Amino acid sequence: MTVVAANLYRNGKRIRQVSLDEACDFEPDESGFVWIGLCDTTDEEMDTLRSRYALHPLAIEDSIKSDQLPKLDVYDDQLFALARTASLDGDEIVYGATAVFVGKRHVVSVRNGSDRSHTALRDRVESAPALLAKGTGYVLHAILDFIVDGYLPIVDEIEDRVLAMEKRSHDVFLERGDVALIFKLRRELMRFQRVLGPMGDVAGKLVRLDLPCVDGDMRPYFSDVLDHVRRVHVMVDGLLQVLSSVFEFSTLLEQQRTGVITRQLAAWAAILAVPTAIAGIYGMNFQNMPELRTRYGYFVVLAVIAAVCAFLYVRFKRLKWL
Repeated sequence: MTVVAANLYRNGKRIRQVSLDEACDFEPDESGFVWIGLCDTTDEEMDTLRSRYALHPLAIEDSIKSDQLPKLDVYDDQLFALARTASLDGDEIVYGATAVFVGKRHVVSVRNGSDRSHTALRDRVESAPALLAKGTGYVLHAILDFIVDGYLPIVDEIEDRVLAMEKRSHDVFLERGDVALIFKLRRELMRFQRVLGPMGDVAGKLVRLDLPCVDGDMRPYFSDVLDHVRRVHVMVDGLLQVLSSVFEFSTLLEQQRTGVITRQLAAWAAILAVPTAIAGIYGMNFQNMPELRTRYGYFVVLAVIAAVCAFLYVRFKRLKWL
């Protein structure tokens, strides 16, 4: 898949489809532009777009890479924004990249490694002509907002897993697989933080700086994107703390349970040491042992053993060792 959509917009309404190398004429007072969406594009298509819309070679080079952090660059009168998309695959967060070239009369979005289509985004934007008439700056906001909103389901799903694990750790010991999952999720969330930081910087620059193709009345919209990024960042920080607390709580609980078992074993060992010691003394088979010929010696020894064992049992019970 390469070209997903290429449309001409005038005054907030879609007029018709266009080709990649088509030149469109706009009146000075109209809010017209071309919005081209590509997915896993080819070198030939990027060369065509570079020639038609004067895209900067460095920006094109960044757009075909899927391993770069989010960034915002200015090339003459154009903007280049690179955002990272994310999706949850099992216990792993999979990343892609969406590059957006923004000019006064064009928006070119290039998705690499992202399966989340922009069809729903395009339908939503086209359903609000008054906002779409604001120009290419609003389209840039819509794309960034769409990407950031995709972060929330990831965090929510991981949060459900972490809270379920936290609840289970109160009742049973965490198994080896649970401990491995804790560290895997922790690693994935820390990687996610390294994406959220630059994404917040991109949104912050769009709010604070005077940039080409972005009017001043668009700043509240980008501020909303920034708030969403911060919200996700706070949620990720909280999940990291919960994961650490789950592991620490499980470790402390296991130590406490081990201590209880150790005390119980020590108490029973002390109780059993009494008959063992007495039986050991009278089992030495010496001939000169006066107690052996006592008429009621056997019953006396049993009574002594029972009394001492009962005393120790009561004592350990009061100490909550048993």
